[in-house]
Amino acid sequence: MLAEVLTIGDELLTGNTTDSNSTFIAKGLTERGYWVRRKTTVGDDVDEISAVIREILNRKPEVLVISGGLGPTHDDVTMLAVAKALDRKLTLCEECLEKIKGFYEHLYGEGYIDDPELNEARKKMAYLPEGAEALDNSEGAAPGAYIEQEGVRIFVLPGMPREMKTMFERGVLPRLGRRKFIQRKLLAEVTDESKLAPILNETLKHFNVRIHSSPKGFGKYIGIILFGESKEEIERAKAFMEDKGIRFEEGW
Repeated sequence: MLAEVLTIGDELLTGNTTDSNSTFIAKGLTERGYWVRRKTTVGDDVDEISAVIREILNRKPEVLVISGGLGPTHDDVTMLAVAKALDRKLTLCEECLEKIKGFYEHLYGEGYIDDPELNEARKKMAYLPEGAEALDNSEGAAPGAYIEQEGVRIFVLPGMPREMKTMFERGVLPRLGRRKFIQRKLLAEVTDESKLAPILNETLKHFNVRIHSSPKGFGKYIGIILFGESKEEIERAKAFMEDKGIRFEEGW
């Protein structure tokens, strides 16, 4: 099962903000059995975002997770870009509007803001692509969205990490099912990655696993991550490599 991740924000491209969101999302997707084929970052531009979304849809992943650009400011244009990419209109989500209203009234009651009224910038966050299902944001104002388009399941999440993580865990993962991949991290006692390469290639031919290697430098251990659908298959792959003379220690 294939997936892609799209993160949005000029701050990510200028280097002013580290893109931790794509790492969190990719890890969660991998643990559910998806191969994350690409991670893409684009700035806060409607045409750029919509063009990238169309490119991703042409590659037909099962899942696309988008993060960033859902707030009230001028550069929060993700929902508009998604609607344009899917050739849908933006429509007002009345339920979302009520939740946004309640969110700002709560902030006002707690003394965080001096005006609870729904201005146009706040109302803007309640517009979703036509046919989208709103994803509840329990940590912030802007709702996310779930959309199906030509067999691709699209999730649109906020960019604020706390909001994104909560929505990913509550709104995305339950829709992906319970299938999980097992990961096992090992340290291979091999001083030269080129000596390990042919054994890894042979292992991949014989077992239904995926292998990631991470050299720690010449003369040191090489980190190995085995991905598989069962502990038994991972154990068989590990035993096969041990028969080829590779010694392992647990962990990295």
